[in-house]
Amino acid sequence: MTGAQDMTLAIIGTGNMAKGLATVFSGSGNAIVFGSRHPSEAASVASGFGATVSAASIPDAVAKADIVFLAVPYDAAAAVVKAAGGLAGKVVVDLTNPMKADFSGLAIGFSTSAAEEIARLAPRAKVVKGFNTLFASVLQNGGKVAGTPATVLLAGDDAGAVAQVEALVKAAGLKAIVAGPLAASRNIEAVAALNIGLGYGQGKGTDIAPTWVGI
Repeated sequence: MTGAQDMTLAIIGTGNMAKGLATVFSGSGNAIVFGSRHPSEAASVASGFGATVSAASIPDAVAKADIVFLAVPYDAAAAVVKAAGGLAGKVVVDLTNPMKADFSGLAIGFSTSAAEEIARLAPRAKVVKGFNTLFASVLQNGGKVAGTPATVLLAGDDAGAVAQVEALVKAAGLKAIVAGPLAASRNIEAVAALNIGLGYGQGKGTDIAPTWVGI
């Protein structure tokens, strides 16, 4: 297995979450490639980071990667999976939250989750839920809240893939909690919806993050 600090990570997307992931991981010994339908836009984003960060088309970024991060809105996930050629054999970290258009709550849940739906779209990928409970500003601050490492909640059906992502999280200086199989994403996505409600709906801001003590 490739070590947690010498992997190539494909970050699909060029928005704030994508930039946050690059901030967290670029300092922990990993090569990063931003993947986008518009490689020139991805190259512009990559230029703001170090020499180990590059850009490519979505299929080229995926082909190079040990782990693929879906840092796109949930509604764009199906198009990304198609553009990536199905993601067969790849460890895929799903950051998406299936929020309603007005961010008042989840559009799907209870009997499924965004992660499970993405796993159905990419049945030969090893899908792991993660990072969706963190605001981009927390990641862009190095993954810390009030000086404390943020918690990344993880879920997945492939134990090896989950362990690989867990090691990557810890190597980047964050806390990891494995919540269970991929179906646990239903609970993780609900935690994210609560966090979004607190941050935006209740005006608590985005420098907040959920965690559990004693774990």
